[in-house]
Amino acid sequence: MMEPPDSTEWLARLDENRRALARRWSLTIQSPFDREVDGAWVAPVTRRDGTSAVLKLAMPHMEAEQEIEGLRFWNGDPTVRLLDADDDLDAMLLERCEPGTSLRAVPEPDQDVVIAQLLRRLWRLPPSPHPFRPRSAMIDDWCEETMGRSGEWTDSGLVHEGLRLFRDLAQPTSRHVLLATDLHAGNVLQAQREPWLAIDPKPFIGDPAYDATQHLLNCTARLRADPLGTIRRVTDLLEVDAERVRLWMFARAASGPREDWDDQRMLGLARRVDL
Repeated sequence: MMEPPDSTEWLARLDENRRALARRWSLTIQSPFDREVDGAWVAPVTRRDGTSAVLKLAMPHMEAEQEIEGLRFWNGDPTVRLLDADDDLDAMLLERCEPGTSLRAVPEPDQDVVIAQLLRRLWRLPPSPHPFRPRSAMIDDWCEETMGRSGEWTDSGLVHEGLRLFRDLAQPTSRHVLLATDLHAGNVLQAQREPWLAIDPKPFIGDPAYDATQHLLNCTARLRADPLGTIRRVTDLLEVDAERVRLWMFARAASGPREDWDDQRMLGLARRVDL
């Protein structure tokens, strides 16, 4: 993905906003987490009563702009709890996961089981009216970004087919639920309240089959060795349609926004799942 266009202003005000939140919420801020964090500033904090929490200031980004609403809706089941928030600053005071070990620390077959358990709990349809956008809004954004770089495509036929599938798959159906859209092993942490909790949701209303794809795309070696078998393994655990997941995987590998349009790993994956 390209860097959000307003990141310069966000970075310029980051120190000021951190200090303001520390005063308002009576926090002692510690050094930011050294784990990889994209699009946000995240640090452990101590509250006035001595308890631990996490302060997160999210960089403005289309995909993540309803994280706060999603955390309110799920209310810790099975996500980290939202303790306080400033919607204008995209700032969150979050439950701290202890010990906070990433699910990446366990073997991928075990990751499959945990991811499936979490997703099946996350998939609920909020009562109307609700604030959440349809998955098609993100797809439209992705398609616009991809079309804007058409001069860099190395296989235009593959990309056009992926774009067509994106739009077809994003059409509303009776199966649509609130999705996490970015649940993979790096966004699942070991905790005390529950064995594993989800973090960093990017909620959209859409097809539950889509939510299998982010974890699958992180299983690089298994996908390379046996793409269809790996997809079937995860879809069986999730009890979703393997064919729809295969189509979503093709669309993402063929046409999802990326830095390098000559990335043979993604193009090769698209060809291997396009049967």
